[in-house]
Amino acid sequence: MMSYDYLLTIAIILLSTKVFGLTSERVHMPQVVGALIAGVLVGPSVLNWVGETDFLVKAAELGVIILMFNAGMDTDLEELKKTGFASFIIAMIGVIVPLLGGMGCYLAFDNNPSDQMNMIKAAFIGVVLTATSVSITVETLREMGKLKSRVGTAILGAAVIDDILGIIVLTILSALTDPSVRPLFVLTRIVAFFVFVAVVGLIMYKAFLKMEQKWHKHRRIAIYAVAFALLMSYVAERFFGIADITGAYFAGIVLCSLADVRDYVASKTNVLGYMLFSPLFFASIGIKTNLEGLTVQMFGFAVVLTIIAILTKIIGCGLGAKLMGFQAYDAFSIGLGMVSRGEVALIVAQKGEQAGLIDPHMFPPIVLVVIVTTLVTPILLKFGMKKQTPANTEFSAQEAANMPKNSRF
Repeated sequence: MMSYDYLLTIAIILLSTKVFGLTSERVHMPQVVGALIAGVLVGPSVLNWVGETDFLVKAAELGVIILMFNAGMDTDLEELKKTGFASFIIAMIGVIVPLLGGMGCYLAFDNNPSDQMNMIKAAFIGVVLTATSVSITVETLREMGKLKSRVGTAILGAAVIDDILGIIVLTILSALTDPSVRPLFVLTRIVAFFVFVAVVGLIMYKAFLKMEQKWHKHRRIAIYAVAFALLMSYVAERFFGIADITGAYFAGIVLCSLADVRDYVASKTNVLGYMLFSPLFFASIGIKTNLEGLTVQMFGFAVVLTIIAILTKIIGCGLGAKLMGFQAYDAFSIGLGMVSRGEVALIVAQKGEQAGLIDPHMFPPIVLVVIVTTLVTPILLKFGMKKQTPANTEFSAQEAANMPKNSRF
């Protein structure tokens, strides 16, 4: 007999994430924080109303694919061109420093020389810290009227490159979990994937351009776009051994420069995400977080990891900006703007858990990193931007108002 418990699961998750999300918003915090807390509360750690099921795992996977597809469509290639080499240096150092910091923190607390995968596990904790989610930063800069300032442009450009570098490192580490895989073969497969993305991307770019001309804002375009994202996710995972979120991300990149198509598809996928799949994904992270395993030692690890997560982004990205000629206050502001980890770190952590590189007892510290960095970023950024040089911040309120807003679930 078919069980209908999954309907109750969905209802509980949707109601709890929305209630706690709205509560978070009322205290000027992102709704994702409320969703994480809701997942922890309704999960086995507290109320035990909802447990991890095969249905929830697959629904959450769809949620993360939609999130990354939307992230790709939100990418502003023009912003990337404006900051150019400076953004690359900021992103590169902003990835290297947190990566090393995370590895060092893991090895200091959980160094097991007998475990052959020990260094890769440490590297994966470092990869979690390399992730950046600038949705909070974008909202803060918009409210301050500084989104299109030189600092704002540098942050957005570096965030794009940061995501790409993080995905590449994530893919390499995921592939190396199989001891039979040779590094050269892994790199060849990654190069082949990017060649595939370039060829298919060009074809699909032209295809969607013709669709827009023929069926302007027709529902079938959104359906084709979602199917394209799912197919890219499948091909990436099935034929190239690359994380499915990578395929979804680049599917979004293909559409990001087609303004009309992008805006219309995003208006549909955003609804699809925040109405169902995004809450399921964020809640699933909280549900699989077992707070009972948060021993005194792991709590200490969580505190240290959080401090390292904050400092390494400020130092890494700030140093990169200073090397590229930014003044001290501006470089500091750029570092502050890259602190928030948000959903990107959760996505990376989830992939690490699936690959057996992040133990379940490591999830509470990672969730704490996400929550704290998300909470402190607006506060730190507002403090840092007060001293930003006026020449870089004189943009009108109208310009700020014209910038597209990120969707909220």
